[in-house]
Amino acid sequence: MKNVNPSLPDLSSYKQEIDHLLYRIEEFNDLLDSLSEAYIMLNIENKITYANQSACRLFKLTPEEILLGKIIEESQMICLPLITTIQNLKHCNQWILQLKNGDIKQIEYEKNCSKRYGHRILKLQDVTSKTTFSYEPIVPMQLFLDVFKYAVDSIIIYDKNGEIMDANDSFCKMLGKYKRDIIGDNIQEIISPYSLHSWQEGMEKVNQYGSFNGEVEMYSDDEFSLFRYITSTNKQNNLYMSILRNMSEGMMMKQRAEKSEKIFAELFDHSMDAILFWKDDGLIFQANEAACKIFESTHDELIGSTIGSYVYKNNQNFKKVFRKFREIGEIREELFFKMPNGQIKLLEFTGKKHYAEGYNLTIFRNVSERWQIETELRKSEWKFRKIFEGSLDGMILWTNDRIIDINHAGTSILGVQKKDSLKGSFEKIIIPNTEKELIELLNEHIELAMLNESEISTIAIRYENGEVKHIEFATRENVYVGTNFTIIRDVTEKLAMEEQIRKSDTLHVVGELAAGIAHEIRNPMTAIKGFIQLLQSSVKEDFSTYFNVITSELQRIETIITEFLFLAKPQALKFSNQDVNVIVRETADFLAAQAMLNNIQLKRNLTKNDCEIFCEGNQLKQVLINIIKNAIEVSNDGGFVIINTDRIDHSFVKISIIDQGPGIPAEKLRRLGEPFYTTKERGTGLGLMVSYKIIEEHKGYIEVESEVGKGTAFHIFLPIPREG
Repeated sequence: MKNVNPSLPDLSSYKQEIDHLLYRIEEFNDLLDSLSEAYIMLNIENKITYANQSACRLFKLTPEEILLGKIIEESQMICLPLITTIQNLKHCNQWILQLKNGDIKQIEYEKNCSKRYGHRILKLQDVTSKTTFSYEPIVPMQLFLDVFKYAVDSIIIYDKNGEIMDANDSFCKMLGKYKRDIIGDNIQEIISPYSLHSWQEGMEKVNQYGSFNGEVEMYSDDEFSLFRYITSTNKQNNLYMSILRNMSEGMMMKQRAEKSEKIFAELFDHSMDAILFWKDDGLIFQANEAACKIFESTHDELIGSTIGSYVYKNNQNFKKVFRKFREIGEIREELFFKMPNGQIKLLEFTGKKHYAEGYNLTIFRNVSERWQIETELRKSEWKFRKIFEGSLDGMILWTNDRIIDINHAGTSILGVQKKDSLKGSFEKIIIPNTEKELIELLNEHIELAMLNESEISTIAIRYENGEVKHIEFATRENVYVGTNFTIIRDVTEKLAMEEQIRKSDTLHVVGELAAGIAHEIRNPMTAIKGFIQLLQSSVKEDFSTYFNVITSELQRIETIITEFLFLAKPQALKFSNQDVNVIVRETADFLAAQAMLNNIQLKRNLTKNDCEIFCEGNQLKQVLINIIKNAIEVSNDGGFVIINTDRIDHSFVKISIIDQGPGIPAEKLRRLGEPFYTTKERGTGLGLMVSYKIIEEHKGYIEVESEVGKGTAFHIFLPIPREG
């Protein structure tokens, strides 16, 4: 139907204009909310009329709360609900604010802000982490009074019963009354009966949470108007403050749309992010300056081209990403793009599909440098991981309270599972049995490493299965923040080899010594023995006791010389198959008389299994004589010396000689077999040394067990020859 009254406006065209403006507002809001920078818009009265999502996050306020704020022209101070301005640094365009959650922020605003048609756009940046500032925690009362007095929005202060205690000029103008006529009235008297219930619910939430914002119908200019309000309370004095803004202006929508158009143009042209508008077929029809720089193209080259022509064809993810975009209507992804100059860039983009208008908005950001850094980091981590896991030494990364990582060699040396070790501390994984002395040694190593930045120590650790490992620790503190690095090596075999080399060197020296002096001693000894025999036959008095002592000592010297010569020169050994039981039996019979003289009983427990080995019988008898004589000499009067033989797994014959003597302490047990080391008062240590050498020449070995106060057991292991 046509408009019959020409004086009335055409409502259909007005509706189309409003719809168009609504589309443009949606478009503008999408753009602003996609930007990472914070922006607010001020009208000619310096009221905040718009804030994007980044600004809301910066102030930790809702858009409705921010819209109640303004900036005072003279001092450039910002006034926001629930936010305290601690300090206004006008000389450097910064505010120091205390947010409603108590956080202190230093916010910098752009000095040369855009200004069009009386409206301004401010770009804000949080510089709290970049600056150091001090502030006074109390806002001057005069500052609050100035804001209260000159605020464009209506502000009232009232008690818990609703009685109005104070009101600013704007509120008085709204009611058309003087302040003296308002003070003492109840606020509920000016609230519409239809809004009274929702107002009371809002007050309950204020009492519960400290603040609340909503909408209410209030009396204004002889009629009820819709107001947006925010109410907060001071629990110390039980007062409430409400800030109200009239939302009933008819042309507000149109004005806001016009402002959005202007602001959109400003943001689009000056944004640091690349912004493209393109159709469903990929055709680009609008691009900003930043887009031209990122895509290495002029504005004319970019307009009319397609987004697909810039996508790097080797990127297999392209089709999947755009299919997802068509289905969902929005996306945030990363893809490789190839520029006209051949350069490959990784671009992060956020896209949104506008179905009604038939176009798409996409914002791009170049993250190539970040991708290159991440790629290099991944390569470095891969190299480190290969070295870490492939190392023959154990490696442990740890903090004060947990293990961060341990390689395969580390778990193998310590005998633990990786998944179990990552649950415990460094101390618990190294010392599993919580032995106090070992824990003290480990803590001492750690303390020295922390003091000197690095430290190397060796600790002997006994495990639950009885095995003892000598572990070398090399620790460096803080290889990166809070993380220490320890290399562990099992040096048990290395230390045993060093000990074997030391003994071998000593044996070599003894051999050279024997070769040099044995013959020189033996010749005078022969003459002394001859003259003693002549002297003994020519002396008439009975000095037989003295002559016997001299002869006995000379024989002892001859024994020592014989042992020297055994060490000094290679022996012509004649090996043959012989029964160990026969050798043991003959040796025991030979020493039976000496045992009886010392009141010691020899007990033999010989196996019935075949114990034939390939050996030099006389040398084995020498070994048995040396060890059994030692056992007889150290055993208590009336005690036993037990001789056992056994066959072990078809590989060895085992001969055990067990005495009931005083035993040998652990620190002395390690030195048995060394030249000139003996536990007997008149011993030389050569007998055991010769015994060890003979058994080694037979490809066997000797183990010694001893417990102080109970006795000692020597176990001789000799290999059984393989058949064939």
